[in-house]
Amino acid sequence: MSCDIDKVLGEMASAIRGTVAEHWDEVKLVANQCLQHRKERLGMIAALRITGELSQEKFESRLEDEKLIVEAELNAIAVISKAIAQKAANAAIDVLEKAVKAAITTIA
Repeated sequence: MSCDIDKVLGEMASAIRGTVAEHWDEVKLVANQCLQHRKERLGMIAALRITGELSQEKFESRLEDEKLIVEAELNAIAVISKAIAQKAANAAIDVLEKAVKAAITTIA
C-alpha cells in the first residue's frame, strides 16, 4: 500500500492548526507553504520507509530533521512561542509517521 501524501499533508496541517489554536490565521499561510515545500521530500521519505529501503532508525532520524525544519519555519512567524512551534511540528510529523506505519502494516 502507498501513502497518499496529499491527504497526509492535509492531516498534518490540521494537526498544526489544532496545536496553534487561536493563532491559526497568522500561521496558516506559512504552515501550508512549509508543508507544500516539503511535500516531495516527505513523500520520498514515506515511500522509502514503506518499501523497506529506509530502516526504521534512519526513518526516525529523517523525521527528526523534518520536525526541526517545520519548527524553524513556524518560529520565523514569531506570533507563537517556541513551545507551541515545537508541539505543532511534532504533531505534524506524528501524522506522517502514523500514515507510514499504517501503510507498512497493510503490506505485511
